[in-house]
Amino acid sequence: MQGCAVTRRPIRALARFSLGFALVVACLPRDAAADSTPEKQRGMVVAVSPPGADAGRDILRKGGNAVDAAVATAFAMAVTYPAAGNIGGGGFMLIYPPGGKGGPVVIDYREKAPAAAHKTMYTKKDSWYSAKAVGVPGTVRGLALAHEKFGKLKWKDLVAPAVQLAEEGFLIDDALASSLNWIVGGSEEFPELRRVFGKNGEANWKAGDRLVQKDLAATLRRIAEMGADGFYKGEVADLLVAEMKRSKGIITAKDLAGYEAKARQPIHGTYRGYDVYGPPPPSSGGTCLIEMLNVLENFDLRKRDRFSPETLHLMIETMRRAYCDRARYLGDADFVKIPAFLTSKDHARKLAQSIDPRKATKSEELAKDIPLKGEGDSTTHFSVLDSDGMAVANTYTLERSYGSRIVVKGAGFVLNNEMMDFNWFPGETTRDGGIGTEPNQVAPGKRMLSSQTPTIVAKNGKVVLVTGSPGSRTIINTVLCVIVNTIDFEMSLQAAVDAPRLHHPWFPDTARFEGTSSHGEAVERLKAMGHSIGGTRQGDAHSIGLDRKTGKYVGAADHRIDGKVSEQ
Repeated sequence: MQGCAVTRRPIRALARFSLGFALVVACLPRDAAADSTPEKQRGMVVAVSPPGADAGRDILRKGGNAVDAAVATAFAMAVTYPAAGNIGGGGFMLIYPPGGKGGPVVIDYREKAPAAAHKTMYTKKDSWYSAKAVGVPGTVRGLALAHEKFGKLKWKDLVAPAVQLAEEGFLIDDALASSLNWIVGGSEEFPELRRVFGKNGEANWKAGDRLVQKDLAATLRRIAEMGADGFYKGEVADLLVAEMKRSKGIITAKDLAGYEAKARQPIHGTYRGYDVYGPPPPSSGGTCLIEMLNVLENFDLRKRDRFSPETLHLMIETMRRAYCDRARYLGDADFVKIPAFLTSKDHARKLAQSIDPRKATKSEELAKDIPLKGEGDSTTHFSVLDSDGMAVANTYTLERSYGSRIVVKGAGFVLNNEMMDFNWFPGETTRDGGIGTEPNQVAPGKRMLSSQTPTIVAKNGKVVLVTGSPGSRTIINTVLCVIVNTIDFEMSLQAAVDAPRLHHPWFPDTARFEGTSSHGEAVERLKAMGHSIGGTRQGDAHSIGLDRKTGKYVGAADHRIDGKVSEQ
């Protein structure tokens, strides 16, 4: 039985994209909705790319589980959503087995610094859009590890839909046409990108045109036949290394052959009786999310309206403190010792007590130990749920939209510029958002700190929310907003996804709020309390949720860019 809902808007030219899958079970009452036992649910995939979502749904219909569908969707989106879908980047996949049996697992396939990297390798003249900014890609190894541990169907059958989409092409919609025209029109210095993504080399795509990617099809076919080695060794690896030499990058054949994805234990916390799971370092997402939820648990948010100045103030102050801890402590746990207290209830109580309910805290007052210099999205998330209750929240990225803008000649895929997520200039932390603290400085083989936050919320072993988003440092706060909307304010899933979002990154010391127009009175009150407030679009949280009235799972595509709920 088929059912789906599609929402689309023209894509905007974003500084960063995050691409991901998420399952969200929403609209849960505080007490018992999670304990209800609905009829056997249909599986579903919710993603920004309609063809990508359909590829995963078709795998569910063939008997695949949520991980099989996630792998198929991820490869398909490398074809159908080139701004962020990728095989040249990396990310995190959070897997929740049916009933939580055996415990959830995070597949960490974050990119790594090449062996030749070092902490002072960058200068003020270096561009984010260069081979020097490319990290060793992790996506293919990560998807292969997830399949090895949890997959049911044959690997080649999961990659096959992507091969077909690249080889035969697919009809693009308004959102993708706008995205392709934007990147092709602004990338004169990247001729291979213009050749691969231009319409006869030009920026004149329109909805209904067919995008064919023959080189990418050949690469995907090798991956289908040889597994991850089809990317990290042999012809594709040779083409990538040749591109590095041509473009003055530093990734070698040894870097590629030596890359490993890792299965890690997720960060776990509780919030008002719910279990919350997120990715561990090198993602800052799980740690910061749990820290913020622990702080907010000290306040009865429901005493006031969701968008009252008091509620917004508490959320801003909570974000400010968690992001300060992010800068001070977080990095790749294989290189840096992460303090256990960050996700403790005791630490959260101390932070909550430091919040003045009537006045904004100046960000520089929170970290007098961090020297400050003088006054300065390309990721995607998707969600998958199968009929047995297995959930997958996957976020992967190229860093900036279309990554480094470098397309590997002869292989057809875009390379990331993920090295920019390291702290490029040691010791230089600035009021405009530059971070120079030690935990995330460049080192050979180190994974750069991420904000990706694929998240699953459960109660009594049953998934009640899986979500995530793109958006660079805004990602964690987008996920926080969705969780607060569903648990504290019991919004429907679509309402929770649609609601205005809030973000404060510690520095710059300005809160970004999507509701500056619709909640003008609250904004003026916040300004009177000492907050600086700006407005901008935030995130792209495609989610799946459990409706408290029907006891059935529903999906919500985020209207901010594009997307589809594709049901089994």
